[in-house]
Amino acid sequence: MARIPDAFIDELLARSDIVEIVGARVPLKKQGREYSARCPFHDERSPSFTVSPTKQFYHCFGCGAHGTAISFLMNYDRLEFLDAVDELAKRAGLEVPRDTRQRNEDGDTRDVYSALDAASTFFRRQLAQNDKARAYVDKRGIDAGIVERFGIGYAPDGFSALRDALGTDPRRMQLLERAGLFSKNDRGNIYDKFRDRLMFPIHDRRGRVIAFGGRVIDPEDTPKYLNSPETALFHKGRELYGLWQAKQANTRLERLVVVEGYMDVVALAQYGVSQAVATLGTATTPEHAELLFRNAPDVYFCFDGDRAGRSAAWKALESVLPRMKDGRQALFLFLPEGEDPDTLVRKEGIAGFDAHLHAATPLSEFFFAHMSADVNLSSLDGKARLAERCKPLLAQIPDGAFGDLMQQRLVELTGVGARASAPQVHVPMQRPRGGPPSAQKPSLVRSAIQHLLHRPAIALELQPPDRYADARQPGIELLRELVQLVRERPDIGTGGLLEHFAGRDESAALQKLAAQELPGEEPALRAEFLGAIEQLEKQVLQQRIDELQQRMSELGEAEKYELRALLQSRLQR
Repeated sequence: MARIPDAFIDELLARSDIVEIVGARVPLKKQGREYSARCPFHDERSPSFTVSPTKQFYHCFGCGAHGTAISFLMNYDRLEFLDAVDELAKRAGLEVPRDTRQRNEDGDTRDVYSALDAASTFFRRQLAQNDKARAYVDKRGIDAGIVERFGIGYAPDGFSALRDALGTDPRRMQLLERAGLFSKNDRGNIYDKFRDRLMFPIHDRRGRVIAFGGRVIDPEDTPKYLNSPETALFHKGRELYGLWQAKQANTRLERLVVVEGYMDVVALAQYGVSQAVATLGTATTPEHAELLFRNAPDVYFCFDGDRAGRSAAWKALESVLPRMKDGRQALFLFLPEGEDPDTLVRKEGIAGFDAHLHAATPLSEFFFAHMSADVNLSSLDGKARLAERCKPLLAQIPDGAFGDLMQQRLVELTGVGARASAPQVHVPMQRPRGGPPSAQKPSLVRSAIQHLLHRPAIALELQPPDRYADARQPGIELLRELVQLVRERPDIGTGGLLEHFAGRDESAALQKLAAQELPGEEPALRAEFLGAIEQLEKQVLQQRIDELQQRMSELGEAEKYELRALLQSRLQR
């Protein structure tokens, strides 16, 4: 899909009232010029979450969550970027700009969604009419409410039931084929992909059917589970079965339980565990890990206790480790031999299953147990080997308390010192260490950036050439980029600036600066910004003077003239 123009994003954010959008989901209380609430993204007793109507962005001083109306919908409603933009555009009465090719592609995509929905309706109707399928559902103890909630259906035996019912013309046949519902043999004959199987529709984040999973009814048939092939709408490494239903059943997900099969998800839901999801016949991918943590702070991976189960658990750990930001937890439940979530919850009920979750192994414990399984920690060689093994994996953990504690645990086990901190992108947003806060004067660049974030239009008062940009100061390139961005998009607001830097290393520091209040009246604040720029220009002037004076004996006539002019200019400032 083509990129949405920046100008449209700016207009969309300008027309969207972030207080109204957040307030519809989180109870806000007015405090001065801003609004506050307890943060919806982490547990807290006193409010540290603020929403600014003038800057059109939110910021939590507790967990650091921040962003615009777009990112709030992405994080709270768990929408993709384009879905969040569409949602805001509908509210604002705007049409998201799309070129002709996009409109055609969107129309084709809608038709594929319609074909998948029609197939889902067909499968549900077949389940209601087929004695064999209903008997199997009854045997597995799946009640009518769960069948309805998950849209479970049945694909009849035979090679053309779906095709005969829905493939009424070449166009519909093509759509069903694109949806992954047909197979083709060596002679080119097309036939139904799913036959004599219990059908589980797979939904996307908006509740639309994008694929199916089919489970055999006859135990002699193979494979036991069959998924739709990869299509333009369905990528199994990015989707989780049951996530849509879990979000519908829970106002806010505090945990997600990752299991292996559709029947496990369905059985757990029937017994009251409404937070279960399943990967779709593949190992846990980084995309799965991101999706899991985007929806819940605690993720439980539920695997068999055998070698295959532990291998699958380790692959899951490798995917979640780079995403273990503070406040997130990953835990591993290894099931007793011969049990799966389906049999366990039926035997022990929700209380018994919850007890197993409560005793799950934390990621840290599983990590060090796995890494040291064949290491002799009573020898120096073994300790050195463990330290060397752990280094590259621990380096993937984001900066924060969890990463520090994992490093500390490695030191306890091996005696080997913690690694040096990863290099930081230097933006002069942080107060220098040492000395009380009041003793630290903000840098000129930091001050200019903060003023510009609060009142972007002030950058339009600066006229090229940007002499300040040659100052040898940390963050000067960022300041120059912000000024240039405002020139290119003169109507951009604070929220738009922050949205532009979303996902970049500078984003968190810019959010903190934007969240801080700048006391004073408009004329004084304007003077502070222009004064900071003027001081930076003086620094540039002095830099050049120093350079020329250091090479005094080598200067030609042109450079001598430049030096005299610079000295004269300095006297006049």
